[in-house]
Amino acid sequence: MVGETSRPLLLPQNRKIRHLQGIYVRNLTLTRPRGHTIDDAALNKTPQKLQALRESPLHHTASSEDLRRPQKTRRSSSNWVGASPGFRQKKLEDVIDSRMADTFFTLHCEGQEDPIYISEVVEKAMNPTFRFFDLSSLRPAVTRLRVVLVKIWVKRGDFTPLLEEEINLQTLQFIGTLENHSFPPNCIVFHLTDGIYTIDLATKPPIPRPAPSLPTSSYSALMRLSNLDESIQDALATREELANQINAIFKDTPIDESPQAREKAALASRYLSTERKLLRQSIRRRAEIKASISARRNAIRSGEEIQARALEDINNAQENLTSCQSLVSSNTAGIHQQRRRVCEDVLNIFPIEPTTSPLLFTICGLSLPNSHFDDADEDTTSAALGFVARVVDMLQYYLSVPLPYPISPYGSRSIIHDYISTLQDNQRTFPLYNKGTLRFRFEYGVFLLNKNIECLAESQALKVLDIRQTLPNLKYLLYVCSAGTSELPTRKSGGVKGLLSVAKPWDQSSASSRRGSADSGVAGGVSEQVRMALENSGVGKMGPSRGGNGNGGGVFGANHVHSLRTSGLRENVAK
Repeated sequence: MVGETSRPLLLPQNRKIRHLQGIYVRNLTLTRPRGHTIDDAALNKTPQKLQALRESPLHHTASSEDLRRPQKTRRSSSNWVGASPGFRQKKLEDVIDSRMADTFFTLHCEGQEDPIYISEVVEKAMNPTFRFFDLSSLRPAVTRLRVVLVKIWVKRGDFTPLLEEEINLQTLQFIGTLENHSFPPNCIVFHLTDGIYTIDLATKPPIPRPAPSLPTSSYSALMRLSNLDESIQDALATREELANQINAIFKDTPIDESPQAREKAALASRYLSTERKLLRQSIRRRAEIKASISARRNAIRSGEEIQARALEDINNAQENLTSCQSLVSSNTAGIHQQRRRVCEDVLNIFPIEPTTSPLLFTICGLSLPNSHFDDADEDTTSAALGFVARVVDMLQYYLSVPLPYPISPYGSRSIIHDYISTLQDNQRTFPLYNKGTLRFRFEYGVFLLNKNIECLAESQALKVLDIRQTLPNLKYLLYVCSAGTSELPTRKSGGVKGLLSVAKPWDQSSASSRRGSADSGVAGGVSEQVRMALENSGVGKMGPSRGGNGNGGGVFGANHVHSLRTSGLRENVAK
């Protein structure tokens, strides 16, 4: 097996550029080696010549001047014995610099101005080894060549060519491996697909391994092959003769161009029909585009008119913008002040007072524990929770904050609903009284009530530390909602008279009010209900002129001294 691996697989005549895979340079020398003439590069390096040179090597020919010049004595390295370490270091660096350089190579072939391959640059190396490459991707006119020109470039300031060798791949000598070889200076080594070759080293071909003789072809087989070759040659000659006869017949026969003309006419007719079809489509497309352009112009014109009207409206509204903004600010401030007054009234109607115990309060004189009902009286607790439920239910309308858990305030029998939580029980109503109910349902109802208080507090940017403290959280919320630096506004007097004086449902002017406006809402809703209530209760009968005493005072005459508020709203208004 060792003999097989050291034997080339390619025959010399079969070596092509496509088989070249890599190039190495060994013993890089930047100066001309001794013992060779200047014309050694052009030496015929055939295997027989190389073998003859090794047997009788040539020496450098001395000129006439060299004959007269005395021979110099051989230099000795003993003069470095007494030299300083710095001198030795410098000499060694000079020797290394003279043998090491940045190197790259280029490959050229006949008929190509540019190189077919440029290698990478190997820095500071005396034996540069370049990476493998693949030339099989080049065109066949290049890959089938046997001769390649190799240029070795070294860097001395700038890159300059050092070697230029025109290599015939048939003359390469197989060496098998890079080991155990003494390479001459500037030796170029080629790596082909079957092994390593060079032109500077000649090796004796390995002795062929003895093998049994193989049977050769017989005489009859060779004669059959010869007859077959003659038959093939006769067939080729016959084919060539027939081709010549056919060409002569075509040359002598006049050419009838009518079929080609008919074919061209048919092709032109098809082209004409196709162009006519395209013309019709283009005409139809042009009409559609014209219609689209006209519609777009009309749309642009109408859009410009709408934009002009909108701009005019904006200009007109710009004049009233400042007054509207001031009106909005004043209305917002008024709403805030009215909410302060309402919360103050609620705090006065349902007073929440502290007791001697810390964080324990009473509402309307009824004590309410903070979510601990073990020792509390059931009736007192139910009544207190009823007051709390009433206050919380009213605050959702005053503060415009919908409660997540709706409350039905029925006094001491108030209930609360949970429609949003995921519960096992289908019963969504929970009591706010403990008597006659399950304890866990009552406690869960109190928990939902506390969550409503927390929701109201968060709407006013208040943070509840403990939702179980029902009355402290509610009192804190009412204090904050009623707090302010200015004085509380007074309650407007007049009761329902104020509504009736704004818009009367029986007045003809109200019938012409715009639908959806504030006047129509008051006249169509509240005033109509008030009028019906007045008629049913017998208060404020309308006269024949629907004006009472005819002075525009509404349904109330000058002698009326009480209104609906005097009939049940605990307020007497004397006019």
